[in-house]
Amino acid sequence: MGYYDDHSQERYREQKGKKSGFFLASFVGAIIGAIVVILAIPTLSKQGVLPYKMESAQNLPTDTNNNNQQNVIKQVSYDVTTNTTKAVDKTGEAVVGINNIQATSFWSDNGNGSEQEAGTGSGVIYKKEGNQAFVVTNHHVVEGATKLEVTLSDGTKIPAKLLGSDIWTDLAVLQIDAGEVKKVAEFGNSDILKMGEPVIAIGNPLGATFSGSVTQGIISGLKRTIPVDINQDGIIDWQSEVLQTDAAINPGNSGGALINMEGQVIGINSMKIAQSAVEGIGLSIPINSAKPIINDLEHYGSVKRPYMGVDLKSVSEIPAYYQQEALKLPRNVNYGVALRQVVPNSPASQAGLKELDVIVEMDGQKINDVIDLRKHLYQTKKIGEQMKVKFYRDGKLQETTLTLSAEKLQ
Repeated sequence: MGYYDDHSQERYREQKGKKSGFFLASFVGAIIGAIVVILAIPTLSKQGVLPYKMESAQNLPTDTNNNNQQNVIKQVSYDVTTNTTKAVDKTGEAVVGINNIQATSFWSDNGNGSEQEAGTGSGVIYKKEGNQAFVVTNHHVVEGATKLEVTLSDGTKIPAKLLGSDIWTDLAVLQIDAGEVKKVAEFGNSDILKMGEPVIAIGNPLGATFSGSVTQGIISGLKRTIPVDINQDGIIDWQSEVLQTDAAINPGNSGGALINMEGQVIGINSMKIAQSAVEGIGLSIPINSAKPIINDLEHYGSVKRPYMGVDLKSVSEIPAYYQQEALKLPRNVNYGVALRQVVPNSPASQAGLKELDVIVEMDGQKINDVIDLRKHLYQTKKIGEQMKVKFYRDGKLQETTLTLSAEKLQ
């Protein structure tokens, strides 16, 4: 019995000694581990091993003596400079708002015959000369205006004078006082654009609320041909050659700039395909096509185009009965342009052309319809040049040569 007690007590002392040693070792290990963690935290933080700190980085105190906090702040506070931002900085302030103000009649809702804003659009300041600056926009932006007002990027409003407007190309030029003008846009070269090239649209969609909006996309198509009904009679009068882009263009963007990554204007935004099933088809007038029009509007108030002096109608729009009975065309001729009227003493009249003649060829090029005639006349001929014309009269093919003048638009 005494042996059992002595033995038990001895084992108890041994176990107690072991527990004391284990506790001491654990305590020392915990202290060493804590020291290691404390020393490792700065290194781990610098290496980004503690990313959860980023979530509250914007709320951290900006104590420059705290290296950890300073490093975190530098990761979220930075200045972004890209080709896009550089391009926008270069040209953004040259894009302005255009306010179309029209007089209201006595019978209008307000009943006092005052003036009110009829629409808004965008424009591009392309030139500054002396105390005057010049703005290009769309014809449809300024159409019908009794007064025009330009709003600069900083909100300053300046009265504008309409120098000229062209319905065929949908372009117009305004003149404003240059005192507040700080930037002028630079024209680029639209002939060297490539499919897929990134572009930026700048304008005022939906008016002043979203003025100076920037959208980015690519060149989706080159030399797109869009039919245009000038007088809204349901008959196509012209085909505009435009650039296609998927950069967002909305109402109010008309007349604004389409720029390349150098900040150069390569197009004047004009329209979009507005159908519920269509998305991302914006259209812009190539700047190389626009430049001669802009120059004429600025200096002459109108576009100096070759003039024939005739009233036209496509043969395809005339019933077959009248093609045979009135125009007396051969049965195998169902194309060409009929002359409904010839202006006295005009180039056409002086060349011997008469009412009911049907033009089928110009300078060796087949003329299918009015659009073909206008494209040949406006795009390939110059004022003062001669033009060979083949036409049918009383069923017989004849030829004449006329000298083009510049009296008025065709």
